[in-house]
Formats: sequence, C-alpha cells, structure tokens
Amino acid sequence: MRTDRIKTIAVFSIALILASSLSSCNLRRHRVAQGKAPVIGFSLDSLVVERWQRDLDVFTRAAKDLGAELIVEVADQDPAVQEKQVRELALRGIDVLVIVPNDADRLSVVVREVKAKGLPVLSYDRLVHDANVDLYVSFDNEKVGYLMAEAIIKAVPEGNYVIVNGARNDNNTIMLNTGIHRALESSSSPGKLRIVEEIWPAAWDSEEVRSDMEGAVAHYGRIDAVIAGNDMLAEAAIGVLAENRISAKVAGQDADLAACQRIAEGSQHATIYKPIERLALKAAGFAVMLARGERIETDSTIFDGKSQVPYVRLEPILVTRETLGATVIRDGFHSADEIYRNVKR
Repeated sequence: MRTDRIKTIAVFSIALILASSLSSCNLRRHRVAQGKAPVIGFSLDSLVVERWQRDLDVFTRAAKDLGAELIVEVADQDPAVQEKQVRELALRGIDVLVIVPNDADRLSVVVREVKAKGLPVLSYDRLVHDANVDLYVSFDNEKVGYLMAEAIIKAVPEGNYVIVNGARNDNNTIMLNTGIHRALESSSSPGKLRIVEEIWPAAWDSEEVRSDMEGAVAHYGRIDAVIAGNDMLAEAAIGVLAENRISAKVAGQDADLAACQRIAEGSQHATIYKPIERLALKAAGFAVMLARGERIETDSTIFDGKSQVPYVRLEPILVTRETLGATVIRDGFHSADEIYRNVKR
C-alpha cells in the first residue's frame, strides 16, 4: 500500500512540477538515450541523523517507480571521501548526480568537474556553493530557523538563551541561523532575551555540542531556552540540562521519533517537521527529468555565491505537543503508539 501511495504521489508531484512557472533551468548537453533507463548517482553525506535513512528509502523507491536506476554512495561525514565518491560516480555511467554535500565549499570543485562532463547536478536539501548546480531542492531553511525561534520566544519571552548551530560547513546552518536571529531581533521584548552563548560545532557532532553546553551551564548557571540546529543536537543539550537539573525550553528540527517522544513527554518544546516524502519524491522526479534533458520550471532562485540557482522551496511545519496529532501522526510520519509509548495520551 505504501509503495502504491509513493507511485501516486510521485506521478502527481511531476505533474505539479511541469505545471509551475516563472524561472526555469534547461539542460543543454546531457540527455538519456531513448528507451534507456536513467541512472542516478546519489552522493549522501551520511546516515548519522535518523532522517537521512528515510530520505534515502523514499528517494530509492520513487526513482525505481519512475523507471530509473540508482547508484548510492555514503561518505560518512568525510568531505575527502565524498569528493572521491563523486568522481567515481561520474565515471560509472550516471546520467545525473544528486548530492547532499558534507561541505558546501569544499565540494564546489568536484561538482564543477561533474558539470564540465556534461552531467546535470541536483543539490538535495543542502546547497553546494559556487557550483551553479542545475537545481536545488530543499525546505525553506531560513523559515525553519525562524519557526524554531518564534516557538521558543512565545514559551520563554525573557531569559538566557543558548543557540546551538549545526555544522559550520553546511549552508543550511547559515540559513537557519539567519532565521533564528531574525525572529529574536523582531521579538516584542528586546533586551529581555539574552543570547548568552552561541555554539558553532565543526560538524553535526553531539559530543562537541555536549561539551560546549556543559561549558555554558558552568559559566552562566541558568539557561532558560535552547534553539538547536536539529533534534540530535537538541537531545545532547537536553541531556546536559537534565544532568544539571535545569528546566529549559528546547527546540530542534527534523521531527525525529525520539524528539517527538520528548515533546509528548515534555522535555523538548518543539521541532520542525519537514515532510521527507515531499522532498524525496520531488527530487527523484526532477532528477529523472534532468537526466532526460526535460525543461524544469521553478518559482524561485537562490544565490550560491556566484550564480542564481533554480530553487524548489518546500514549506516546513512547526510541531509542538498540541500539534503532534495534526502533523506527524496524521501524515503517518510516526505513529501515535510510537510517540506516546512512554506517556498517557
């Protein structure tokens, strides 16, 4: 039943894609031969975060349903490994590269090399800088940051705030941070919200964040709110707070199962739900279209440092204890039994 649903959504998504208009990107060189199954090379940074396995599963099913073949490489958060894997993918007869870059800047050179071979490139969820990719498909990451901060401001209108950013080398982190600060600066009680610490880990690393949070707690004592780059980092922050018997409102993103359970239990205030099926299905459809040299229409662009890149922007959704049922549970992202496993509904 789930596979049939993905097929239906995939076909519908492609129909919507073709119906959209304003900005467009055109593939000028590469085109899959008539009757040949497109081969998609998928270069994934890692599977460390829960959501990436879900992305990969949905993308894989959708690509196969659309008649494409898929070659997947996972770099385990190592940009040097990802560079090597991308070059190898380009030599394995792929018709399009889909990439979730570990490092937005370091991967620029190898992506430009792939494009120089006449292969189209789709930047999935994270943007590659200065590479003029053919398409970027992601959620509105600045809005993700804004929604997290807005939810925390409503819950904690004054007090000591800690911002736990994501990896420095991830372009999404910069966009999230911009959204967070925009919300904080537009707060109705400026001066009452004090950003006492802003953590910038080198990678999406819970241990590094845990160490920095311990330092923040030791230095400031009272922490009232934490806005974290994702739910994994939120969990690390919550662990440190709990160990120090500090009750604070914490927000993250990705709507991981553990985060939704924490929201139900009351230890995490909010997360941001990014419907992965929508992202992965659209990206799979676009990848096939790029491989076939078909025209793609988008309604916005994003600047990659050198060029305006066609951008398919999806809407994120705030999740709190009050909206679990109307969001992640209703969509089947997680079941009610899973989320409320440890608490009464």
